[in-house]
Amino acid sequence: MKLGITGKLFLAIFATCMLVVLTMHWGVRLSFEHGFIDYIKRGNEQRIELLADTLEEQYKRNGNWTFIRNNERMLFHMMRSFDQHNSDEGLPPAGWRTQFWVLDKNKRKLVGPPSSIPREGPTREMFVEGERIGWIISSEPERLTRNADINFDKQQMRTSWILAGLATLLAAVVTLLLSRGMLAPVKRLVTATHRLAAGDFESRIPINSQDELGRLAQDFNQLAKTLEKNEQMRREFIADISHELRTPLAVLRGELEAMEDGVRQLTPASLISLQAEVTMLTKLVNDLHQLSLSDAGTLVYRKTETNLSELIHIAVDAFQERYRIKELKIESTLPDVLPLFGDPDRLSQLLHNLLENSLRYTDPGGVLQISSNIANNQIAIYWQDSSPGIDDEQIQHIFERFYRTEGSRNRASGGSGLGLAICLNIIEAHDGKITAKHSPTGGLLIEMVFPLSHPE
Repeated sequence: MKLGITGKLFLAIFATCMLVVLTMHWGVRLSFEHGFIDYIKRGNEQRIELLADTLEEQYKRNGNWTFIRNNERMLFHMMRSFDQHNSDEGLPPAGWRTQFWVLDKNKRKLVGPPSSIPREGPTREMFVEGERIGWIISSEPERLTRNADINFDKQQMRTSWILAGLATLLAAVVTLLLSRGMLAPVKRLVTATHRLAAGDFESRIPINSQDELGRLAQDFNQLAKTLEKNEQMRREFIADISHELRTPLAVLRGELEAMEDGVRQLTPASLISLQAEVTMLTKLVNDLHQLSLSDAGTLVYRKTETNLSELIHIAVDAFQERYRIKELKIESTLPDVLPLFGDPDRLSQLLHNLLENSLRYTDPGGVLQISSNIANNQIAIYWQDSSPGIDDEQIQHIFERFYRTEGSRNRASGGSGLGLAICLNIIEAHDGKITAKHSPTGGLLIEMVFPLSHPE
């Protein structure tokens, strides 16, 4: 059975808590044992001092050690008097936990257990009138010996283990709640990701925090929104392509069937009609090919130092005759040089698409005005034609592929609805921006902004 991320996180946090609890338990036990033994040691040292003072006083009265030699009962009464004295002063009568020996000045044992005298241990010399009269030597309190002390130590150990057990239980509960709470947003993200991978682009995650998981959920929602929009655009794109291809193909089929049935004769006029439909299909396919290349970023751009003003004049000269036939005027107020680092061929394609768009969608007798401005290290080109115009909602979609406005800006004018979409991709490839606004002359104002080639 494989552990999920919840189980792994639970084990990681719980193991850390257990390590902390056990370390604290071991540290407390070690500190208690050492501290308790030190407490006993200090207590015994105090009693040895009291015993030494008493023995020195008794020795001074008797002049020798005969009063205590082999008289352990007297020494026992002395020790009990010390415990009673401590109890009267409010001190705990902890008693004697170690063995001790009383030696004379020649280090002969006067009182003490039959065991050997330790070489190292607490030692207290005794003096009377500046003359050494003997020693008191005690064993080192390295472990607990009295039943009361041992029982107290066991009680403390039981209490410590009970507290460790309660801390472990509390750590398990808190860790479980914490791991579930922390991973709840991750589980929601996993579920939403599975739905998104299955094609449910409407999947969204509620954002309940502003931390890293909250930002991840926000990015996921943005991704899902983008995929949903792209899927909608893909469906619309396929539907638009089908519609665009269906119309000229239907016209071609109808013309050919009419000629086959003898309803219409094969004349130069009918051939011109068929050629017009073929030309329209060819242009649509070419526009689709150019758009796909620009969308994929595979259009070849050979950028060099270019004079945008010169490119505009060349493009305008190429369209002058067609504008004259439709009774349209082109007015340009441009400086001699507009330095731009770009691809002359792609920029010419951009200008031709704009000129073609204005030619098709401007009423006869109208005018196209082209002007520029250089400011903030940028070149701004203003491209505005006369009526008819479009409304605010149509301006928001004018650079979308296959989008056409109602009225005179429709398919009857011969456009594929891809020209401005291609223009958008070319301008973005030159680090520029393009926007559409209402023109003061009643038509459409297109503003293009490019970075200046040589900033001042």
